[in-house]
Amino acid sequence: MDGEAKSAPSRLVIRAPNWLGDAIMALPAMAALRRAFPDASLTIAAPPSVAPLFHEQTSAGQDDILSLEGRDDARALAAGRFDAILLLPNSFRSAWLASRARIPDRWGYGGGMRGWLLTRVVRRPRGRVHQAEYYMLLVASVVSGSTVRLANTAGTVRLEPATDRRVPSEVVTRTQSMPDARITVRARTAERAEALLAREGIAPGTPLIGFAPGAAYGHAKRWPPRRVAGVVARLSAEHGATAVLVGAEGDRDAGREIESALPPSSRIVNLIGRTDLRLLAGVLARCSAFVSNDSGAVHLAAAIGVPVAAIFGPTDERVTSPLGNADILVHHVFCRPCMLRDCPIDHRCMKGISENAVFDVVSARLGASGSSPVAGDNP
Repeated sequence: MDGEAKSAPSRLVIRAPNWLGDAIMALPAMAALRRAFPDASLTIAAPPSVAPLFHEQTSAGQDDILSLEGRDDARALAAGRFDAILLLPNSFRSAWLASRARIPDRWGYGGGMRGWLLTRVVRRPRGRVHQAEYYMLLVASVVSGSTVRLANTAGTVRLEPATDRRVPSEVVTRTQSMPDARITVRARTAERAEALLAREGIAPGTPLIGFAPGAAYGHAKRWPPRRVAGVVARLSAEHGATAVLVGAEGDRDAGREIESALPPSSRIVNLIGRTDLRLLAGVLARCSAFVSNDSGAVHLAAAIGVPVAAIFGPTDERVTSPLGNADILVHHVFCRPCMLRDCPIDHRCMKGISENAVFDVVSARLGASGSSPVAGDNP
């Protein structure tokens, strides 16, 4: 590590990651930095795709939010008159903008030819670590004498084998939620979500199971839509649950394929492409359980406190599993995790996860989520 801060900052900004899931996995690190500098004014700077998240009540404990629109980001950062910036993205651009904004203390991981732009350069950890721990190690390195760690753990995110014999053998269960990776939707957000559901004929208190059939990373991360339909049909028939499909515009085809494969008696509401980030959070908070591929939505649901069934294929659950009450479903094959966007062979890592496995996990979780976590009326 190079460089030392002259004094504790009074105006601190954290440059959040660019992806929703990464931003949520960074919440424990943000909370740790908040605790390290309790008297500082803390701003979260994030791209427009992520910034609305911090208008909900998060464990980051920020005082302000700065949406980085792209063109005038350096000017916007300079206007904040910050003493220090923690750069969670590893990009050259994020360090360059912080330097252009003349922020005196600039902290981040080295690499990518950006070290000369930083005043504290932290060496990246060797080997495989969970993304949340990766961010925490950065905070621990820049806070002098720090003992920051992931809340309620020994410093790592642990995945433990399922012990319940009713749970399929391919499921790895995390037994511990993390208070420092917590999001509570505000009352107004919950009201917006309830109004949207009401327009779809969903009465307050109706049991909902959320499904996110898409994934921004690529097709390889997607569990086959017809298998999603099979789980939806069984949950509707055996539990009387209504399924809610969520996702981005690009997931509409998957949503239509799911709906076309369902029997007429299945209860389903398709909200794909119809929610912004905050409205999505409100809808997820209404769910009793949530099923998703490795996506930003699964991290959001877990942080809100919804029990999730997270289906992992080409990506590594040891690095990006959600920080919450989650069952991780994997099918162990020689080629995973490959990290490819499209499978060059037969998509066996995802096709090997059965409808029965997902249905059994969700069935075991139903009724365990408690009341919807909704905060006060602040905007």
